[in-house]
Amino acid sequence: MISYKHWLYDYLITADFSATTAKYLNMLGLLIALLIVVFVVDYITRKLLVQAFVKFAAVSKSNFDDLLVKNKVPRNVAHIIPLLITLKFFPVIFYDFPAFETTFEKGLQVFGIILTLWIVRSILHTLKDFFKTLPSLKDKPIASYIQVFMIFAWLGGFMSAIAIITGIPFLSFVTGLGAISAVIILVFKDTIMGFVASIQVSINDMVRIGDWITFEKYGADGDVTEITLATVKVQNFDKTITTIPTYALISDSFKNWRGMTSSEGRRIKRALYIKQDGVKYLTDNEVEALKGIQLISSYIETRQKDISDYNASHNIDKTLLLNGRNLTNLGLFRKYIDAYLKNHSAINKDMMIMARQLAPTTQGIPLEIYAFSSDKRWENYEYIMSDIFDHLIAALPYFHLQIFELPSTGSFTK
Repeated sequence: MISYKHWLYDYLITADFSATTAKYLNMLGLLIALLIVVFVVDYITRKLLVQAFVKFAAVSKSNFDDLLVKNKVPRNVAHIIPLLITLKFFPVIFYDFPAFETTFEKGLQVFGIILTLWIVRSILHTLKDFFKTLPSLKDKPIASYIQVFMIFAWLGGFMSAIAIITGIPFLSFVTGLGAISAVIILVFKDTIMGFVASIQVSINDMVRIGDWITFEKYGADGDVTEITLATVKVQNFDKTITTIPTYALISDSFKNWRGMTSSEGRRIKRALYIKQDGVKYLTDNEVEALKGIQLISSYIETRQKDISDYNASHNIDKTLLLNGRNLTNLGLFRKYIDAYLKNHSAINKDMMIMARQLAPTTQGIPLEIYAFSSDKRWENYEYIMSDIFDHLIAALPYFHLQIFELPSTGSFTK
């Protein structure tokens, strides 16, 4: 066995080299030979293993094996065999230099820890990509949990490496860290907060990948593209990316539009501000003229008859228009809005439809339209809403009404 370890040494001694020089050259020659063997074995193993996975993935119906190749799992696993060969032959190379052997062996053990972490990371990334293809999991923050696991894995690997280098038993080394646990908690404060937040976000189903959220504090208004341990990425509608701390989702207020997108309609809630001096009682001639508006002609006739019967039964003096019951132009316009919305093809008739008058303001009387469009797509929704208000603004003069605007101009004579 000694002659095997000293094959170059024996040759150099016969060539009149000193014993010390022969030992160093023998070690160097064996190291070069081992490196060549290791590189060749690594190359062959990597090629064979990767090709085997690629061929298996080509015939497999599952895409999991394709993702293994994509995330370089076979490539990383292939490094294990060269590492084991190196560890096996290191005692041969450093037979005459036990101090070197100990140092290099510790280095290889540390590399073994790093290689293990690479393999674990590759497998976890594969699982993440695979889970994203599953309908039940694709909107869950899987990346957050993988990041948490990898943080603990890297922390454990780091402590193991330090324990190997210092020669301190792993358990003793971990026990000693208890004294600086407060510092560790302070350093990883954001990570811990992000981990807790990501769990709460997932359990409470507050945000999913693909949700449209509005977060005014961070200037975010768009679709959630990624949820990680520390951040949530939102692609705004102008294609910019906003990054939000994960814990902000539970500490601050934001708006999630998922309820709208999963409902049967998208809400239209906007008001027209009507000038107050245009509101008036309608004379009989004015009422007759408005009967020409088909959407409310039957309503006007019914209401006019009811009002006439009431005034007649109560002997109301109609020489003054204020007396008794009367129709107003604002009331008829509000009824017209209601009828128009109920006949509009783009409005969901199964959801609430309402035209309501709000409390008067210094800018006029708000006449609010509250309804839901059947089409929830943003572009079409804006078109539908604009089409409705274009029509209503154009219809106002038929009721002798005006929109309030600054500076206020024009007036009606009652």
